[in-house]
Amino acid sequence: MGFYWDRHMRVAFDYQTFAIQPYGGISRYFVELVRRLSLMDDVDARIVAPVHINNYLNNFNQNYVSGRYVSRFPMIEFLRSLYNSVASVPAINKFSPDIVHETYYSRKGIRSIVGNKTVITVHDMIHERFPTYVGARDKTAYVKRKAIDRSDHIICVSHNTRNDLLEITGIDPSKVSVVYHGFDLNVKSTNYYHNLVNEPYILYVGLRDGYKNFQSLLKAFSRNSSLNKVFKLVCFGGGSFTHAERQRNKESGLKEGQVIWVEGDDKVLAQLYSHASALVFPSLYEGFGIPPLEAMSYKCPVVCSNGGSIPEVVGDAGEFFNPTDVDALAEAMIRVLLVPERADFLRAMGTERIKSFSWDTCANRTRDIYESILE
Repeated sequence: MGFYWDRHMRVAFDYQTFAIQPYGGISRYFVELVRRLSLMDDVDARIVAPVHINNYLNNFNQNYVSGRYVSRFPMIEFLRSLYNSVASVPAINKFSPDIVHETYYSRKGIRSIVGNKTVITVHDMIHERFPTYVGARDKTAYVKRKAIDRSDHIICVSHNTRNDLLEITGIDPSKVSVVYHGFDLNVKSTNYYHNLVNEPYILYVGLRDGYKNFQSLLKAFSRNSSLNKVFKLVCFGGGSFTHAERQRNKESGLKEGQVIWVEGDDKVLAQLYSHASALVFPSLYEGFGIPPLEAMSYKCPVVCSNGGSIPEVVGDAGEFFNPTDVDALAEAMIRVLLVPERADFLRAMGTERIKSFSWDTCANRTRDIYESILE
């Protein structure tokens, strides 16, 4: 009835995302998953990343990590990948896992000699839905398909992602399950960054290129004086503004200092959420989308697009707009930013909405999937 009545279920997570991400949503997801699986009495979880550059992993309990942290530059990405692909095999075989959960997409994967099952998590179908944004040389869609085809089970992070995957690949639906992400930005905020941004501001979080649709937000903000004369636009993360971005900001008619870039850790982000008038999340498509949940947890109203899985995640706790309509984006911001009653309503709805998402639930559901494919 339970194959592991006599022993623990062993689950190995490979090196892939940890070798390319210093920070990021995918590596955070796997660290939070392993953190909770390792506390279960019937699961032995191990991340096998012989050399990695991931800061979450560097600060993680090393009892659950096989590998070591290296700085980004002493070993270039190609050499890291080559070394990891060779060194991972004996390390995983020594652990003798029942399941290898691949942390990103590769052509062949790492299947140990003990005949383990393979699981992969598909976070989105952006490369398939928006190929013009990823470039002709990008092979992610091809490699992803290889990883999907060889996996014993596929986890999708939303029903929208699962539907896209089934439509595009035609894979057996019984092999595909949905497990929502949790979120965990449980940081006490201070007033430090409130002093830095000493005027009301709209917050944007993440990368600013391609399908993230930041340019539509910039246009909506710059064209509407009822917004740009009252608020600043603060961008967190995504790298400092490039020369081209600074030029676009200038050409939009905005004065210097109206669009601000801020970098930092989770404490900085928590401070920004705490004092923002609203988070605007304009993506054309997301496989899940954690920033809206993080914002809700700090009682920050959410203004978001209706693209991809965003409505599925945000529910009734957001002010939605069509991401291809700049005027609709501006109108949605005005409805929240200039109508206190609407902002208060969204704060209350957000407080309830976040109760539906937790890393504990994510880990328990994932463990159940592992058990089901080993029966």
